[in-house]
Amino acid sequence: MQDIFKFSLILLFIIGASSCREDFSTSINSGNLNFSKDTVYLDTVFTNIGSSSYQFKVYNNSEDDISIPQVSLAKGENSKFRLNVNGRSGKLINNVEILAKDSIFVFVEVTADITEVAQNSLEFLYTDQINFTSTNQTQEVELVSLIKDAHFLYPERFSDGTTETLSLGQNANGDEVLIEGFFLSDEELIMTNEKPYVIYGFAAVPSNKTLEIQPGARLHFHDGSGLIAANNASVHAIGDYSSTEDLENEIIFESDRLEPGFSDVPGQWNSIWLTAGSTNHMFEHVTIKNATVGILMDSNDGTSNPTLQLKNTQIYNSSNVGMLARTGHITAENLVINNAGQAALNLSLGGTYNFKHCTLVNYWQNSFRNFPAVLIENELETQEQVFVADLNASFSNCIIYGNENIEFQFNANENAAFNINIDHSLLRFNDFNNSFADEALYDFNDTSIYTNVILNETPDFFSPQENQLLIGQDSAANISGNQTTANQVPLDILGEDRTQMPNLGAYQSIIFED
Repeated sequence: MQDIFKFSLILLFIIGASSCREDFSTSINSGNLNFSKDTVYLDTVFTNIGSSSYQFKVYNNSEDDISIPQVSLAKGENSKFRLNVNGRSGKLINNVEILAKDSIFVFVEVTADITEVAQNSLEFLYTDQINFTSTNQTQEVELVSLIKDAHFLYPERFSDGTTETLSLGQNANGDEVLIEGFFLSDEELIMTNEKPYVIYGFAAVPSNKTLEIQPGARLHFHDGSGLIAANNASVHAIGDYSSTEDLENEIIFESDRLEPGFSDVPGQWNSIWLTAGSTNHMFEHVTIKNATVGILMDSNDGTSNPTLQLKNTQIYNSSNVGMLARTGHITAENLVINNAGQAALNLSLGGTYNFKHCTLVNYWQNSFRNFPAVLIENELETQEQVFVADLNASFSNCIIYGNENIEFQFNANENAAFNINIDHSLLRFNDFNNSFADEALYDFNDTSIYTNVILNETPDFFSPQENQLLIGQDSAANISGNQTTANQVPLDILGEDRTQMPNLGAYQSIIFED
């Protein structure tokens, strides 16, 4: 046993000594390097905003330890790319050593001002190459990145190091609640499709002003950022149908991370917050993705008109709730919500709601989910008390579904009205344990609540986990709609006529290709 222990110590000493060795004999690289990539695509970045780090490996497949005399960027010190070669940073790195049959990592980043690399251009394909010198040749790895121009909107930073803030009122202790943010100027209240908008902090629509977002506009929010509508302020985001895969007329709210790996990551920015007292909001042909809460609506404006109108709007990948409304007044047509960490739709503390041809589902897979796709309540419970408000909600020609057995749930407080009607809709409600058997709100034979509903049959979505919620010919929603409702919303979310054979949900059915 002692011999084994001594041998282990000797072996560990040899391994440790060899791993710490700094002085070894190398030969000059002869140009036989191999690379894991011959071109590194750094994807799209905004002007003056640094990219993520991208990497590739350099292999020495020879039997000899080698030294690469020089690793450099072809554009030298003028290059907008940055290198880190085996832990050494710079744009020119000398004497890079690789052991026999070994490899090293090379990391690449880019930051570019589009005005320095292109004139009068909104985007520019910026390229360079990394040169690896040898005794008789130079080997190259190409670098490619698309640089986009943008409007950058952010709170002012003051000389004392503090940042401009917005007041949200007072907390329960009477202390003022502040968040980093700024009010949009009059010039910023019209957003076009000319350049993307990159927003840091909360951009607030001032009182008695309207933010007009035109077809094709792109709004990108930094981590923790969002949009707020103040008292008597309005947001009009009016897009149009698109004819190409680029969605040239769709208005898109998303994060400022443009890499493909972040295209469907929830919780990258905060929310569109329609505060109490804001009014007359309209969203048409809008996609909201990767937020914490897609739309947060506090109360209504007290008028007989809807405070929020949604048409042909999609909300995806919300880490918390897709749309959360407290005592809201909302009408929605061709609304699609999917993939939320809690509920796709939460109607809380009462309100007035009318949903027609909406697809309200939740196929969240990132973590365990405790909430149904649709949660409807006429109360709001805090630590101090329970608040209640009357609820009136109707759903016609809708799909409420998901990957859990119970995908809609009611929380009705007897101290306020709870009026709900679900007509011609496909619902998922598999109460295997009869947990709701004695609750009158889940009596599907009660025609005062449910009319012509379809329970637990397949919606035949194309790929719900990927937010592709088109329905196929085998869908239970196919040709199952109320004709009157279909006539009120004659086109589906893609502009297809639905009046001849109305389906449930936001989409008319199609034949899926094999």
